[in-house]
Amino acid sequence: MARRYDPERRRRILDAAIRVVGRDGIAGLSHRTVAAEADVPLGSTTYHFATLEELMVAALRQANEGFGRRLAERLPAGGQGDLAAELAAELGAWLGGERSGVELEYELYLAALRRPALRPVAAEWTEDAAELLARRTDPVTARALLALMDGICLQVLLTGGSYDEEYARTALARLIP
Repeated sequence: MARRYDPERRRRILDAAIRVVGRDGIAGLSHRTVAAEADVPLGSTTYHFATLEELMVAALRQANEGFGRRLAERLPAGGQGDLAAELAAELGAWLGGERSGVELEYELYLAALRRPALRPVAAEWTEDAAELLARRTDPVTARALLALMDGICLQVLLTGGSYDEEYARTALARLIP
């Protein structure tokens, strides 16, 4: 039987992995669950991603691209304006959307604590985000802003509370010289 040409299969498998983690958490991720979610043969998942770590690395990288792209659009090089207000608004937009996507990103990001293969991707995202923020402030302040933004997001996600944009703007502004 001839192989069916399917150039989008890898992407469908990756999208399925992200849906599985979003629905069932990291613990629910397996080649079998991803194959079922993507509606592909089990062998396809292992062909494209030999290990679960490879699959998680690719999923984390894809998840990170979304927020990174939004941040890059919000903070163009040479931009002017109230950085704290812009960041607070972006956090509001991110947290005000579908929270399962935000939860998924943090679950994959925090999985790096136990899975060393994910650490370089988590560090890569941190470096990229800090570089974007450093377009508008110094590198030390950029990292502090990033840490505060992560803290605010985690508090909202973990407590199930609502996001307070004015609080975030005030807290972020305190870090900006």
